[in-house]
Amino acid sequence: MGASSWPLPALAVWAAAWAVFLGLSRAAGVPVGIALALSTALGACAALLGSTAWRRLFIALGFPLSLLASGVAAGMPSWAWLFPLAAVLALYPVQAWRDAPMFPTPRGALRGLPAILPMPPGARALDAGCGLGDGLRELHGAYPHARLDGVEWSWPLVLLCRLRSRWLGVPVQVRRADIWREDWSTFDLVYLFQRPESMPRAMAKAAAELRPGAWLASLEFEATGVKPAAVAQCPDGRPVWLYRAPWC
Repeated sequence: MGASSWPLPALAVWAAAWAVFLGLSRAAGVPVGIALALSTALGACAALLGSTAWRRLFIALGFPLSLLASGVAAGMPSWAWLFPLAAVLALYPVQAWRDAPMFPTPRGALRGLPAILPMPPGARALDAGCGLGDGLRELHGAYPHARLDGVEWSWPLVLLCRLRSRWLGVPVQVRRADIWREDWSTFDLVYLFQRPESMPRAMAKAAAELRPGAWLASLEFEATGVKPAAVAQCPDGRPVWLYRAPWC
């Protein structure tokens, strides 16, 4: 969903959500609440591909708001609106709100990592909070012979990441798990795209669990109080901060 085509992607998603809603509720006779939930879920999933937080919000909310404004929903019981809320909460559960929003790793972001931290075939790399699998795609491009794992708390994203990785030809094990309870000690590289507020917690966990010589890579956000072992650059200029255990 590039900047040059905006807002065509949003319009396309809204049209698709409306088509699904009308097709299910009128043509197929599916209960309105379920049709509303499925159509909203379609928009929410498509919103994950938006390039900015505002665009993702715009895409996700476009269909339910337009349905409300159109008057089509006038005869719907108020409880029916719990269905789209449930769909959004399933996609991005409350427990994950403290972590980073769904920010996809851009293409080529990890291209420079092998020159700084080469890993032998069979080395293990973890994408902690893998979302739809963009980070796993980039890790596979940088380390095609590594064993890749992805963990994500949202079970719809886990299923979508598995399907997308298979479609992209990325061999990976994706499972539903809390990144803060996942054991990082077996990995040679842990990759994060978090946010500044969660970096201290990530660094404390990495310091406690990563074995000597293992690496933590953080896209864009630097850890305060810890000197990076190296810094790589994304094609768009953003840094990838690299920390090698032990650092404290």
